[in-house]
Amino acid sequence: MSNQLSFQQVGSGQPLVILHGFTGSAEAMLPLAKCLSEERTIYLIDLPGHGQTGLLDDLSLHGFEETVRLLKDLLTHLDLEEVDLLGYSMGGRLALGFAVNYPETVNKLILVSSSPGLSDPNERRSRQRSDDDLADQIIEDGVENFVDSWMQQPLFASQQRLDPAILEEQRQQRLTNNAEGLAASLRGAGTGVQPSLWQSLDLVVADALLVVGEEDSKFRRIAMKMSAKFKESSISVIPDAGHAVHLENLPALNDAICSFLAEHQ
Repeated sequence: MSNQLSFQQVGSGQPLVILHGFTGSAEAMLPLAKCLSEERTIYLIDLPGHGQTGLLDDLSLHGFEETVRLLKDLLTHLDLEEVDLLGYSMGGRLALGFAVNYPETVNKLILVSSSPGLSDPNERRSRQRSDDDLADQIIEDGVENFVDSWMQQPLFASQQRLDPAILEEQRQQRLTNNAEGLAASLRGAGTGVQPSLWQSLDLVVADALLVVGEEDSKFRRIAMKMSAKFKESSISVIPDAGHAVHLENLPALNDAICSFLAEHQ
């Protein structure tokens, strides 16, 4: 264990940082990175509690704001003064937190199936309780039982039409995470404990692309509300996809991202 973020690097060109979702890893985002790496240097980050980063020595560093600072420290270490930043789901919440706190560092912001958190304090408290209960469940039941239960959520129902081999590959990737790491991530950076960023969206100076799956009605509504609060933003709705757009329609996601990056050079 350490207190640093692990990452993978592929491609050559302008830097693009990719942040995965909860139970994911840098490895899970590699197919997307390979699509984008012809003209970009892609940095795939393993967030605290996940992948090769795993459980940090200092558990407080699993917090939302602390993770944002760890990412900034990593970019400074890599001599990356400005980057394009892409985050999926939980990674999108963290990417947005980074863009709010370090606006001068982010050229372009791409949020896939993401939200700014919960604006209502009562909703946040309720979600924090459920996140804490879920963290306890992960420790008690183990990663395999949790992952199998997690993937049965209605949010991921549209993935059931994917090739079983792809689903199993994703399942095996999720199982490389450990219970203590996932629990620490939920307790530290879950939606319930995260500060709401709804009132801070106008602090983002980067052009923003909000990507949502056509079948993900909840996050389509969130994207519409977010778009109205950004200085400069556009929405891309990916057909034949639910929440996990990068799994369900990678070619369309790649096209949307490449078009956005090309238009905002």
